[in-house]
Amino acid sequence: MCGLAGFFGFGAVGDAAASLTAMTDAIVHRGPDADGAWIDGEAQIALGHRRLSIIDLSPSGAQPMVSHDGRMAFAFNGEVYNYLDIRADLEARYGPIEWRGHSDSEVVLEAFARDGIQPVLDRIDGMFAMAVFDRETRELTLVRDAFGEKPLYYGLWQGSLLFASELRSMEALEGFAPAMDLDALGDFFKYSYIPGPSTIWQGISKLPPAHRITVKLDDIREARMPQPVAWWDAVGDALAARGATFAGSAREAREEGDRLLMASAGRRLMSDVPLGAFLSGGIDSSMTVALMQAQADRPVRTFSIGMDVPGFDESPAARAVAEHLGTDHTELVLTPAQVQDAIPRIAHVHDEPFADSSQVPTFLVSQMAREHVTVALSGDGGDEIFGGYNRYFNGPRVWNRVAGLPAPLRKAAGGALAAIPQGLIDGATRLAGPLAPKELAAGRASEKVQKLARVLATQDERAFHDRLLATADAPETMLSVDARLSRLSERQDARAAALDFAQRAMLVDTANYMPDDVLVKVDRAAMAVSLETRTPYLERDLFRFAWSLPEELRAGGKEGKRLLRDMLYARVPRELVDRPKAGFSIPVGRWLRGGLREWAESELSRDALARSGLLDADTIRRRWQEHLSGKRDHETLLWNVLMFQAWQHGRAG
Repeated sequence: MCGLAGFFGFGAVGDAAASLTAMTDAIVHRGPDADGAWIDGEAQIALGHRRLSIIDLSPSGAQPMVSHDGRMAFAFNGEVYNYLDIRADLEARYGPIEWRGHSDSEVVLEAFARDGIQPVLDRIDGMFAMAVFDRETRELTLVRDAFGEKPLYYGLWQGSLLFASELRSMEALEGFAPAMDLDALGDFFKYSYIPGPSTIWQGISKLPPAHRITVKLDDIREARMPQPVAWWDAVGDALAARGATFAGSAREAREEGDRLLMASAGRRLMSDVPLGAFLSGGIDSSMTVALMQAQADRPVRTFSIGMDVPGFDESPAARAVAEHLGTDHTELVLTPAQVQDAIPRIAHVHDEPFADSSQVPTFLVSQMAREHVTVALSGDGGDEIFGGYNRYFNGPRVWNRVAGLPAPLRKAAGGALAAIPQGLIDGATRLAGPLAPKELAAGRASEKVQKLARVLATQDERAFHDRLLATADAPETMLSVDARLSRLSERQDARAAALDFAQRAMLVDTANYMPDDVLVKVDRAAMAVSLETRTPYLERDLFRFAWSLPEELRAGGKEGKRLLRDMLYARVPRELVDRPKAGFSIPVGRWLRGGLREWAESELSRDALARSGLLDADTIRRRWQEHLSGKRDHETLLWNVLMFQAWQHGRAG
């Protein structure tokens, strides 16, 4: 895993070599082992690279790299797990090839040069962002992997097309000062992240997952950007799989799922450096570790984060799974003081506003893991692929029950629920003990009730779905400027209209929440400490298989990931992993009233809120006081504000 940066068209970049160095120096954390540059002044193209050596540690794997025939040059960030198969196929069709080394980069580039980009992408199993320059046609092609594991930003700036793994590379260029995208900022306050293709800067975009864009110098000179083109059709594959439903028995489905996931995990164990895994004790990470341990000749290194707060501490479960599987386990118990100490670093990790609170434990577990390994596998993607989020199976159940009620009645019911003090909800749940519903008995009852209150007042199913995805009430009231907010629930391919709620929700999450929140969080946290992360769930054959399953084996019952659970129970006792989904988050609401209160108060003071000229101090102060009193739980809204403030400090610093 590495980082790339560059520009096409020298425009206003000035000294090309110095500008490229500034861009790559800004992402040294992504590749501390080596740097490289390739500049063709006549073609006006500059490719820069920072290397984190994982496969082929020798100089023969250095980048940017030029194909054997000299036609193509590219910079590559990521891993291609089936590159040995591609290499063998090339040799079978073209005869012996004098390879310079044994890196995946060289194989992929040579395949591009001989077969073309699209045919090779059709075969690749991997995570990647690439910049490929064809010296014959003088075209630059930017490519991003199928699920968006690796980031790639691009945009026109004063006569140049800039591209990079992180926005900070562009910000390192002298004079780079685009206007802030206020609509994107509004979306941040609504969802706690900025959905693609937008970024915080006007004119700069995220390349969508499974897309490529090809640009010529004339496009740049005329300030026109071609539209990205999908190189893989996830929705088309999902619908094709639905039309060819898996016809075997439940046992045969378990066997096929186990075979595919075992193979995917095995390919992701390829490394020339130490490797381990994140283990929360949940279904996805436990399955990942079980498959790793089944293929290892020594105990796998596993890492987890704990918290001394009911409903948030998964470390005992992780420890129990680690003991059962025989891993070499390390854990860290998190305190408010550690969170506060980490916030300045975390804010710098994200080069645009980002406020998924699980960013904190993800960063800290990455930091801990990096002391022992260079690569860590995770369970990310399991929920989106196999149907694990509560909204997939609880969402339709709630909507079907309330949809027939008059909208005014639903709105009144939502208001009544929202008015119940947080302390009263949590206290009543504790008193009910084992009689409390399973979803409320994990120490987070008020959070669940508040979410139910938010969604009851919606007008239709799409609005209901969008409220499930939003993390804050009335986010536009946090701003003192106008912003048009997105509705992610409306980002649905028309071909998916006939699917049920859960299926459509999974596709929306696969295209939005997963690449722009989950995978951003993991990539930035891990790369900040020069750690590569991989997940076996994001593999196209596994995706197709999951979409071929009868819904009762995914999100069709009272709990999600039915098939994945059954696959895991064959390897780990049910009682070790069968518990309410907690997520990898921290008790923000409680800590803001406790150990983080002094820090929060300083950031939410009127003077602090007024500095950006973008925030409505009166509204935010009122929400802060409601939260402190226990009258309302505004933890996500307030965390959004606090992370925006921290991001602003990071830019100023």
